[in-house]
Amino acid sequence: MQNKIHTVILDEEKCVGCITCMRRCPTEAIRIINGKAKINYDLCINCGECIRSCPNRAKIPVYDSFDIIKNYKYKIALPSPSLFGQFNNLENIDYVLTGLKRIGFDKVFEVAAAAETVSDCTKILLKSSNIKKPVISTACPAIVELILIKFHNLKDHLLPILSPAAIAARLAREEAINEGINPEDIGVFFISPCPAKVYSLKSARMSDECYVDGVLAQNEVYFKLLNEMNKIDLPEKLSRCSSSGLGWGRSGGESDCLKGNYIHCDGVRNVLSVLKEIEDEKLSDVDFVELNVCPGGCVGGVFNIENPFVARSRINQLKSKLEEHDNSMESTGHDLEYFKWKKIPETLSVYCLDSDRVVAMQKMMKVEELLKTLPNTNCGECGAPTCRCYAEDVVLGNFIGKCPKI
Repeated sequence: MQNKIHTVILDEEKCVGCITCMRRCPTEAIRIINGKAKINYDLCINCGECIRSCPNRAKIPVYDSFDIIKNYKYKIALPSPSLFGQFNNLENIDYVLTGLKRIGFDKVFEVAAAAETVSDCTKILLKSSNIKKPVISTACPAIVELILIKFHNLKDHLLPILSPAAIAARLAREEAINEGINPEDIGVFFISPCPAKVYSLKSARMSDECYVDGVLAQNEVYFKLLNEMNKIDLPEKLSRCSSSGLGWGRSGGESDCLKGNYIHCDGVRNVLSVLKEIEDEKLSDVDFVELNVCPGGCVGGVFNIENPFVARSRINQLKSKLEEHDNSMESTGHDLEYFKWKKIPETLSVYCLDSDRVVAMQKMMKVEELLKTLPNTNCGECGAPTCRCYAEDVVLGNFIGKCPKI
């Protein structure tokens, strides 16, 4: 199995067996069996697209309860840049940071600050002749999983830098220890805009260790924050991020930090199209590609409260009100190796019909033969997203409904 951690599960009582989620899944991981959706977790990239599209709210995201912070004496919050776009009439992000301390955290370390460090590391790597271009951002973990599952030839294009959340967790924990806090007392918690980041941080795919002690949902934290923020007259001066780091909360923010020829896009269908272009070597003149599965970038994650377009506008307004800080790689006291992946993730042969090449070819011939008998309308009435998926399911012996058109 690919995913030992499931960040999306099904509420069968709410599921009516419509094919909306099946149609929207970018990896064809969903089938409708006996009138209920079934997720193949080997194919799932935890993007949350099924959560976003389900009209009956039958897809349930999985994350840690806020009460988990009570298990630690010293609690560190890692707010995502997109969190600041959720609040109306926010003039100073220190209100949010002070609010986090009032709802139970002892320290706050903005992921936006770590994002600026990632940008500095990226600039260094882009100058290297050893990196394959176009370099594909790895800030969106759903993109990484999508490439490892579906676009194997693009693996070497991935930026081998830890995510801003993972880096923020490492730096925040180090700071706390240097301040004299007992390491066993420290709990580090990322406030996530999406289930993909929950999976990424908990699975530790690029490292042998998990840098966080919990991942909280942004919408759950939002309501706790809102109540406390309304009581704050004068916030503590806590912010350490600059405008460039805050911009990472929306699509294009990462690219804006770089110089050179770059592109960015968001939304599942757009992302699939760009990845195909890179695979076909049509973007060889591009230096850097920023991709986000969620529409609008992280502000479009399913754990958000606000409309992504409104949140994007708020982040753009907040950027002009921030002081500039030095969050360069040099300022952290670490070299480039500190920020790189600790292990290279492997591609996943989840679409392979059989591990034996000869047997796989025989099964492929059976799939092609069966396809000739099907209408190829991709109606989804059989419970599979396409006629090819249906044919493969039949050949593999997976349970699937009969095609109603033959």
